[in-house]
Amino acid sequence: MSVQLPGTNRRGFLRGLGAFVALPAMESFRPLMAAGVERALGTTASGAPLRMAYLYIPNGVNLEHWRPKGSSAAYKLGKTFEPMEPLREHFQIFTGFEQNNAKSNGDGPGDHARGVATFLTSAQARKTSGSDIKLGISADQVAALAAQSLTRLPSLELGTDSVRVSGNCDSGYSCAYQFNLSWRSETQPMPPEANPRSVFERLFGAGDSKERAKSLGQRYASKKSVLDFVSADAKALQKSLGRSDRHKLDEYLTGVREIERQIEKAESMGIPKDPGVPAPDGKPDSFKEHLRLMMDMMVLAFKTDSTRISSFLMAHDGSTRSFQEIGVADGHHNISHHKGNPENLEKLAKIDQFYMEQLAYFLDRLKNTPDVDGKSLLHNSMIVYGGCISDGDRHNHDDLPIVVAGNAGGAFKPGRHVDLGENVPLSNLYLRMLEEFGVKEKRFGDSTGALRKI
Repeated sequence: MSVQLPGTNRRGFLRGLGAFVALPAMESFRPLMAAGVERALGTTASGAPLRMAYLYIPNGVNLEHWRPKGSSAAYKLGKTFEPMEPLREHFQIFTGFEQNNAKSNGDGPGDHARGVATFLTSAQARKTSGSDIKLGISADQVAALAAQSLTRLPSLELGTDSVRVSGNCDSGYSCAYQFNLSWRSETQPMPPEANPRSVFERLFGAGDSKERAKSLGQRYASKKSVLDFVSADAKALQKSLGRSDRHKLDEYLTGVREIERQIEKAESMGIPKDPGVPAPDGKPDSFKEHLRLMMDMMVLAFKTDSTRISSFLMAHDGSTRSFQEIGVADGHHNISHHKGNPENLEKLAKIDQFYMEQLAYFLDRLKNTPDVDGKSLLHNSMIVYGGCISDGDRHNHDDLPIVVAGNAGGAFKPGRHVDLGENVPLSNLYLRMLEEFGVKEKRFGDSTGALRKI
C-alpha cells in the first residue's frame, strides 16, 4: 500500500510557504516508483530510479601514475588511484577510449576548448569566437529530454567556475565551448551553476519568482531552515510511516539541515579580509570544500529523485588554478605542459590524486546512501569520471583517462580494468548508457555501436 498525504504528491514532496522538500526513496513509496511507465525509462530492473552523472577533470593526467597494471579483476591500481582502493569493487578503469572530434581536424589549435565541448557531445565544435557557435546535443541532454516528465528537474548542471557563454577563450574558439559541458542543442549550452546555495535553492525552493523571493527573505531574516517551513507536513508524514522509514526520514532531514549549515558557514567565511579581493558569492574559499559541497548537492538530488541526470565541470580545460592546499603553487595548465620534467610530472600527479580523492568522497557518499530497493545509490548509478585530454603536454584526445563507477542496477560489472585493445569512440559508452536508461538511439555522435565490454 502506498502513502499519499495532503501536502505531498506522487513524487513525494513536503510543502510549505514557498518551499518544498523532496523526500528520499522509502519503502512506503516503492510501489509508486516501480510502477508501469517508470520501469520503462530511467529505472533499473528492480524498479528503482537509475541515475547518470558525468564529472570532468581538466588538462590531462600523469599517465605513468594513472595507468593500472594488468587487466580484468586482477589488475594493480596506479598511484593516482590510491584514494579509491577501498572502493575498488565499485568502479572500472578503461583504456582505449578516444574523442576524434576533439582533434583539430584542420582547425588548428584550441584543444582545451574542443576537449570540454566534445567530451559529452562527441561532436566537432565550429571554430568561432562569435555568436554563430555550433556543436551538438550532449549525451546527458538526450537522456534528460526523454525523461523530463519523470522528475521535477530534467537534469542538473554543476561547475566551479563563473558562467561564460561568449567571448574568445582558446585560439579562436568561443568561451561557450570551454566553459559548458552540457548542451541542450547544437547552439544552446546548459551553463553550469557554481554557487552551492543557488543549487540548494533550486532543489528546495518552490513557487513563482515573487513567492520564492518572499520565502527566501523570510528565511534569511529569521535564520530559519527550509525545514521549518514544511514542519507540519513532516510531522504528519512521520505518523504514517513504518519504523524503518521514520528513521530514514529523520536521518535525511538532518542531512538537509547540515548542508544548510555548511553553506551558511562557507558564505560567512568567504568574506575576504583584504577589501581589494572580491568575496566569493556563496562559494567556499577551499576548492576541496567547494567540490565536495557540489557533490553533496548531487547526492541530495539523486536521493530525493529530484533529477536522475547530472553533469559536473569540476574545472574547465585550460584552468590555471593553483593547489596551495596540497603544496602546488604553480598553475595547473602550466604544469600540464610538463615537457617530461620530473618536477612538473610529480606536481601533476599530486593534482590528479587530489581530484581522485574528491571522486572517492562522492562515490563513498553514494555507496552509503540506501536506495528504495535496498541497494545503494551507487549500485543504481552510472558515473563517468575523466577528461578529453590524455597527456597535457601533447594535447592528445586518445587513450583518455576514463573511470566508470556504479553497477547501473546490475547491468555493469565494476571492479576491473578494461583494456579495449583498440581505439574506441567514447560515444560508444554513452550509447550503451542511454540504452540502459531506456533511451533507444541507433547512434550518438561518432559512435560505431553500443559498448558491450562494461
